[in-house]
Amino acid sequence: MNAMTIGKLARTTGVGTETIRYYERSGFLPVPERLPSGYRVYDTEAINRVRFIKEAQALGFTLSEITELLGLTDDPDADCATVNRKAQAKLEEIEDKIKRLTAMQTSLKRLAKYCPADEQPLSECSIISHFYRQ
Repeated sequence: MNAMTIGKLARTTGVGTETIRYYERSGFLPVPERLPSGYRVYDTEAINRVRFIKEAQALGFTLSEITELLGLTDDPDADCATVNRKAQAKLEEIEDKIKRLTAMQTSLKRLAKYCPADEQPLSECSIISHFYRQ
């Protein structure tokens, strides 16, 4: 076992030590062995798990969804189709979010275009007036 401390694991994976501790408490990482001094020691599998979590988060998966994905990696009966369905569902969710964000962007651009953007009182601000109208 290539043992490393929590600090080295954190530096290697680019997360903070509190994140590592949170992952332990939440069950994402197994409880590490401890040296006689009480220091936690991690193996290379901990690096893989933390990187898995961070990569999945970067793709928009929630910690709950990541728990499911990690559970699949531990399930000998799991297959690629199951993971692909989860990825497709996440993709649809992201596409829906992009549509909502695009609509928000269009509305804000329209509001900003008609705002006098000068030192008139707020009663003349088209953005504020729009919010009160809704």
